[in-house]
Formats: sequence, C-alpha cells, structure tokens
Amino acid sequence: MNSTIHPVNAVIFDLGGVLINLAPDRTRQAFIDLGIPHFDQLFTVFKATPLFDKLETGHTEIEEFITSLRKESGTTLSNTEIVGAWNAMLLDFRIESLNFIHELKKKMPVFLFSNTNRIHYESFSQTFKKESAYPDLDDFFTKAYYSHDIGFRKPHPEGFQYILEEQQLNPVTTLFVDDNADNIKGATSVGLQTHLLLPEESIESVFDYLLK
Repeated sequence: MNSTIHPVNAVIFDLGGVLINLAPDRTRQAFIDLGIPHFDQLFTVFKATPLFDKLETGHTEIEEFITSLRKESGTTLSNTEIVGAWNAMLLDFRIESLNFIHELKKKMPVFLFSNTNRIHYESFSQTFKKESAYPDLDDFFTKAYYSHDIGFRKPHPEGFQYILEEQQLNPVTTLFVDDNADNIKGATSVGLQTHLLLPEESIESVFDYLLK
C-alpha cells in the first residue's frame, strides 16, 4: 500500500479476487473437457483480439463473442456449453468482506470498479442472490461501475478518470483496492491511493482501521 499521507475519504474496490473468489483454471479445464485441448493457446490469441476488449467494454453482443469463440476453437459447441465453461471460473462471494463494505458505506462513499462482461455479470448476480440475504450486489455501493456498462476497462486511466469526475472525488483522498498489479499502476497514474490485495489478504483485515 502507498504510504498513507492523506486521509481516506472514499474507497473504490475491485470485484474479482477481492469480493468474489475466482478460479481461472476451472474455465480452462471446462473448455478442455469440451474438446478444446489447446485452450491456453486459443485464449492467449483470442484475448489479444479487439473482440475480447469489446466484450468487456460493452461494444459487442454476446452472440458475436460466442460465435467467434466457436469459430476460433473449430468446434460446434452450443451457446449453453460455451457460457457454462466461460462462467466456471466464478466461485463464491466473500460474505465477510461484503459485510465490511456494508459498514464502511455508513462512514464514506464506497464504489465498485470491475472489469467484467455481460455473461459473467448475469452469472455472478444469480450466485449473489443464492448466497446472500441482500437483494442486490450494487446496494452495497454508493455506485457500482462495470466495464461493459461504462465502456472503459482497467488499467486504462480513462476508467478511473470517469469515476473520479462523475463522483467529484479527490484522487489524493480516494483509495483503490485491486488484486491485479497492472490495475494498481493504472490507478496510481491518476493519483489514487492504492493497495494491491494479496491472495492471503481480505479487505476486512487490512482496512479495519477505516471503521474506527
């Protein structure tokens, strides 16, 4: 974490790896089980194409993404099979961390900034309803920002600037928390305080001082 010279008056949290557990290898194995043994190579190439970026910034339809993945993999997999494998990486929510945010929101504005896509969003929204007593994930935040809704992805500075300007936040007194080092660099470039959340850390243990 950057040296905290300034107070924290607002916090922006990442989602995956911070508030929901992820297992990317499960998606990899799911596609291998569906007959795509070269998934690692395929995904590396596919992720480098504009279509992946367009999916996560809401500039392409789900059907176009699925059709392209089917074509690149050389398979005849159904939409349901592809969506199921794509969502296999999404695990359970960190309920204790969400409870922490519920309390933190009483003290200061709290935001979510997630790189995601409509396929994942629909899946983890359903998981949230099953695992939580709360009606909607977005209710935990002053406002939730999803890349496929706002058209910007981390680590690009434009996404952070979009939130800062819309919410009239001072980056010097705003903390950004993410588990991805590249995203931390993007946040630092616009002047945000940052913390790279390590695998063994939880936000409630690291930031309990904010509730005091």
